[in-house]
Amino acid sequence: MFSKLFLLYLFIFFNTAQLISQEAVKFDVAKDSIDLVFIRLNEHLKSELKSSDARTIATAHLKLGVFCQENEVYSEAINQFNKAILLLGKDNHESLFLELVNRLGIVHLQLKNYKAAEHYFRIGLEEALLQKNKTQLAYAKSNLGTSFEKQQRYDEALKFQKESIELYSALKDAEGVSIVYENIGSVYEDLEQYQKALGYFQKSLQYHTSTTDARFANILNNLGDVYRKSKSCKEGLQYTQKALEISKILGHAHEEASSHKDLAENFECMGNYALAVTHLNEFIRIDKENKRVQNANQGRALQIIYDTKEKESQIQWLLQNSKIDRAQKAILMVSVVCFFIFILLGYTYVKKKRIQTEKETKYKQQLLQVELSKKHLEEENLQREVAVKNASLSRYSLYISQKNKMLADFALTLKNSLDRNNIDLKRKLKALIKEIDFNLSQEQEWGEFMVLFQETHPAYQNQINSKALEVLSPAEFRLSILLRLGLSSKEIASILRLTPDSVRVSRYRLRKKLPITSKEDLTAFLRSI
Repeated sequence: MFSKLFLLYLFIFFNTAQLISQEAVKFDVAKDSIDLVFIRLNEHLKSELKSSDARTIATAHLKLGVFCQENEVYSEAINQFNKAILLLGKDNHESLFLELVNRLGIVHLQLKNYKAAEHYFRIGLEEALLQKNKTQLAYAKSNLGTSFEKQQRYDEALKFQKESIELYSALKDAEGVSIVYENIGSVYEDLEQYQKALGYFQKSLQYHTSTTDARFANILNNLGDVYRKSKSCKEGLQYTQKALEISKILGHAHEEASSHKDLAENFECMGNYALAVTHLNEFIRIDKENKRVQNANQGRALQIIYDTKEKESQIQWLLQNSKIDRAQKAILMVSVVCFFIFILLGYTYVKKKRIQTEKETKYKQQLLQVELSKKHLEEENLQREVAVKNASLSRYSLYISQKNKMLADFALTLKNSLDRNNIDLKRKLKALIKEIDFNLSQEQEWGEFMVLFQETHPAYQNQINSKALEVLSPAEFRLSILLRLGLSSKEIASILRLTPDSVRVSRYRLRKKLPITSKEDLTAFLRSI
């Protein structure tokens, strides 16, 4: 429970510190020294540019690039280093070129551009081999191993770090060995092999020659961190407290903040949450101040670079301006004349274009009016034609109904006459009834009716079939047509030769197959199609 609360506290304070660090920065830290250093370096570069010695100019660019790198103006640092390399040329195999490519690799490492860093460190490795410079070769291998570590390519990282140790050992460079041992310890720490990491950090401490510098404090912090991760919190506490003491003596704020952060985690591991919170607050305070100072220095450096470049640009502009003043006046006069000519031509063109556009618009309006009149006439003719055909359909339906009724009545009368005993009469009447029934069964009149309906309502059949929930039978389709024409159930019964009850059943079945509610009128729905 306490651990969860502490982790929540950590999260809140870390985010708070990050937000605070983004506030406006006051440039009050080492303001004068940054100004003076940059001005001195820039003046040195300008004086060297007057010479023809590429190496001295490249060295000036290197110094200015280092200044930008230290103040975290990385883009300008890369620019200065690349300018120096271009001056030297890629085929110039000397120590200055080697230092420049290593610097570029370190800058990209700081920017977390690990592939770019690897590229420059490989160039440094090849250059060190060509120059047979074992110190620089060991340095390049160590840097290359670090770039692999950042890319989580741990096997390659360990390979190059161990090769670097062999070279430093042969050179009897204790500090180089110490640095590489610390790098190897960092790899094993990433791999969570804490015992191995502990061993290498201890070796790094053993080979480190000074006990009062920032690296010594950093190694102690690493040892304390590994002990804590190994759950040996008390042992780790001793190293971290020692690191804090040294960083305070040195006034090294970054290591001091790191020590407070590690102490907070150590005390949290030991269950002493009060001290953990105390050190966490101290870490946040120092880290906030570090970021303020860092942002101040970076901002000041950027401002100085910008101001210097702006002043140089203004000077160049003034010098150039004095040489071309008369030419500019002449160009200005020509430009004024050309401008007025252009205005005149433009006015003439616009006026002609406007007149032409007005004529075209008027003509188009006339054409549109004629087209609209034509459309209105066509629409009126179509409406009259539909009205005439609807009337014809109604008359035709009534005619079929009356004809069918007459024939049905006639057939009924004849059937009743069959009850008489006259044999010859019966024979003739049977033939006549057969002929009447045959005429009643003919589909010719219905076919003519359907042709007329399709001409009047060409899309009706496709629309009702697409809306129907089930496939309509031919009889149901005919019923829907007669209902759409507004015929009564009695008239429909006569046309389809059905009883009124059968018509009601058919209407019900048709309704079930259509997407309408019980309250919706069937005839109105069919007319909407």
